[in-house]
Amino acid sequence: MKRTILFGLLLCSTLCSFAAKNKPTKKLTNQIDSVSYALGVNIGHDLAKNLERLPGDSKINQDVFLEGLAAELKSNETLIAADSAITILQKFFTTVQEKAMEEEKAKNTLEGKEYMEANGKREGVVTTESGLQYEVITEGKGPKPTAEDIIKCHYHGTLIDGTVFDSSVERGEPAEFPLNAVIKGWTEGVQLMSVGSKYRFVIPSDLAYGEYGMGGRGPIGPNQTLIFEVELLDIVKK
Repeated sequence: MKRTILFGLLLCSTLCSFAAKNKPTKKLTNQIDSVSYALGVNIGHDLAKNLERLPGDSKINQDVFLEGLAAELKSNETLIAADSAITILQKFFTTVQEKAMEEEKAKNTLEGKEYMEANGKREGVVTTESGLQYEVITEGKGPKPTAEDIIKCHYHGTLIDGTVFDSSVERGEPAEFPLNAVIKGWTEGVQLMSVGSKYRFVIPSDLAYGEYGMGGRGPIGPNQTLIFEVELLDIVKK
């Protein structure tokens, strides 16, 4: 799978540019011509989906690329062995991905810090020792849960730019879960609430999903600050 993706990214970028400069000069006169052309179209169609994943600052030498492609297809007498080629590509893309990850971490860290500094100055916002920020929207009169309790609540979670990543409110169904089985910011924050309360939390990344975010499994990236509005409906089980 890795070999296919790496090869696809490079091939797609080069062939798309190459095809734009080299329009068909003859008609398809027989079945083999049609099959050959169709194969090229099919490969190009599939690889085009990966074009946007190629690093924007990576420029491929098309002449050298085509030499390597022709050498492999025609004679197998290549300057770089196939196994070594995969190692080179894996190393290259690993470096690119790591650089992109570090840049995203730095960007999210700065944006989160600036947001929390501004939010912390708002009237009614409390910042705890851990860095969690909360604001009381409605104060309930029921009991407060402990970390060992199972709670029932409605919540609406967004990034600081307003992107909704999870919301029981939008699903129209309250959620139930053990309070010690969620992110640290939730475990700490919800214990401050009485049943019937509604709070707004701003959760720094170290109390949320940290430097890895959701690892590509969702919209939460590395070092992202999260915002939750939480309504505590009930303590289901002590």
